[in-house]
This record gives sequence, C-alpha cells and structure tokens, in this order.
Amino acid sequence: MLSDGFHRIRLDVAAGSLAAGVPVILRYELAGIAAVEPKLLPLRRLLYLCRHRRFAQSLFVRDARMTRWILLLRVHDAEAAGATQRDIAGALYGIGADWRETSDSLRSRVRRLVRDARAMAAGGYRRLLRAAPHQSDGDD
Repeated sequence: MLSDGFHRIRLDVAAGSLAAGVPVILRYELAGIAAVEPKLLPLRRLLYLCRHRRFAQSLFVRDARMTRWILLLRVHDAEAAGATQRDIAGALYGIGADWRETSDSLRSRVRRLVRDARAMAAGGYRRLLRAAPHQSDGDD
C-alpha cells in the first residue's frame, strides 16, 4: 500500500516476495476491454506518483460525505470519552458556558450528530462498506 494518509494506491504481489530486499519489477496486467477501464485510473495515479513523488489531487475524487463521517467519528470518540453534548458543541462550534442560550438549531444539530454517531457505531458503518464505490476508491 502506498499512502500519504489521505490517498492510497494498493499494489498486489502476484508471485514472489518483497521481503527479500532485492529490486523488483512492477508488471501491470491489462487484459480484455471490459477489464481495462477500471484499471486505468489506478495506473494513472501510480504513474503520477512515480513521476512527481506526490499524489495527484485531481486523480482522487473527494467524497462529499467524508466530512460528515469524520465529524461523526469525532462525536463518537468524544462521547465514549465521557463528553457531554455541551462539551461536544464547545469542541466543534466554540460554544461555551452559554449552551442554554444557544439557538435551538445548534442544540438540535449536536443531538442529531450524537444520535447518528451512535447509529454508526451500532453497525450503521456497514452500510458505508456496501455502498462504497469500487471504481474510484484508489485501489488497484
């Protein structure tokens, strides 16, 4: 796996081992018209990485839902650590002692985040795995 923490390219070893510490030859198999299309994007990503020593932002589509999923993970971690909804609002939105004077919409937003984070932790994350796009996930 080649990764910078945000992007990744997976390389599968079909034969042999990388543990020997000797140089290896990369071979990329493209066979059949139907099978070629999904393999072109990962190949373009690898070529860009080899040429420029960095991942190409333009070759990785950012999933708009990712921001929400990260937020839910933060909320779940905070709640698991014993944080209250007021604490969560403070960490996420800068709300302090005036929690009761905060708008109903903000308190509702925090309640929804807590509810959704609990649902994800209770198994809702499995839906993400089933709905994950296969072609643009960066794996080869």
